[in-house]
Amino acid sequence: MKGFYMNNIIIFNAYILTMEKEQIKNGYILIEKGKIKEFGNMEDIPSFGKYKVINANGAYVMPGIIDAHSHIGLYEDSLGFEGNDGNEDTDPVTPHLRVIDGINPMDRAFKEAVLAGVTSIVVSPGSANPIGGQLAAIKTSGICIDDMIIKEPIGIKFAMGENPKNVYNEKSETPITRMAIAAILRENLKKAVEYKERKKKAVENDEEFPDFDQKMEALEMLIDGKICAHIHAHRADDIFTAIRICKEFNVKPVLVHATEGHLIADFIARDKIKVISGPFMTDRSKPELTNLTEESPAILKKAGVDVAITTDHPEIPVKYITIAAAVAHRFGMSEEDALASITIEAAKILGLDDRIGSISCGKDADLVIFSGNPLDFKTHVEYVIINGKIVYKRFENEDY
Repeated sequence: MKGFYMNNIIIFNAYILTMEKEQIKNGYILIEKGKIKEFGNMEDIPSFGKYKVINANGAYVMPGIIDAHSHIGLYEDSLGFEGNDGNEDTDPVTPHLRVIDGINPMDRAFKEAVLAGVTSIVVSPGSANPIGGQLAAIKTSGICIDDMIIKEPIGIKFAMGENPKNVYNEKSETPITRMAIAAILRENLKKAVEYKERKKKAVENDEEFPDFDQKMEALEMLIDGKICAHIHAHRADDIFTAIRICKEFNVKPVLVHATEGHLIADFIARDKIKVISGPFMTDRSKPELTNLTEESPAILKKAGVDVAITTDHPEIPVKYITIAAAVAHRFGMSEEDALASITIEAAKILGLDDRIGSISCGKDADLVIFSGNPLDFKTHVEYVIINGKIVYKRFENEDY
């Protein structure tokens, strides 16, 4: 994809959705060295002789879109087994796996993400294993994954219910019941606690360290609260089990999918659990999805739950994330909350709101210019800027 690097850019005559403060109906944004330097109303615009200019002509400008859960680059477009690197389903406990070692940034879906205004995305292992591996938050533009990382790891994948049950039932191996899934989670979290304690005692008593255990090293990050458990769970009972286990080990959970979350919204809100909701633009392809509804994000939000919206790419292609947010708005979510669910709310749930998710001074210059309201199906993406670099503009021959 053709890119244009610029040290200094000014966008003016813009309808700015800051996603933190009030909208600016006619404003400007200054970008310097990949960061948002300044923004405000047009009457306060500084001299911009040293800046490359983009005249928005009244178009909407908002922070780059975030999809808080996906498998982009792990299940590659148009490929079968050769492009399937999401599940190491030979072992139900694989917290040491790192998605950055499986992501192919050359997957066509990354380009499509950029064209849709998606600038940041969290990539997760699949849900075959009760403990699946380490997630990464990355930018969507790049060739080398190491240059695209925002934070890695950002969490460890847990999976409840039907997916691990089905995978291991076919092998006639544990786990084939929900009891066994929960037991595997508890057993390995307990091992991680003991592993950490043995290392601490070794330091205190100048003793020999326990043998290095890569799995326990990974889970120790959860035990220490450095990262969250991103928990694939659809049914209400699986959600309750996941929360129960996290409380036992003081692990911070983020619920992913939470298809029946709307049925227990008050309980999720009571425990201040964050939810990445979706995909709901799909069929009810398995028993766990019986109660799937587009109203879920709105119900959760109204109950006081922090909610992000996901496409779960490639379940729903990531390029349709603004449509998913529009559907959530149509089914009861306010327009402001729907946009927040794919920007600042997603960033807060991921713990990345110091860098992305809103237009604020000092944050990464990840911006999208839309021809109209971002939730309108007919709206076009005009420009995409990531880290202060123009990575897409709709009309290549346009002066700026």
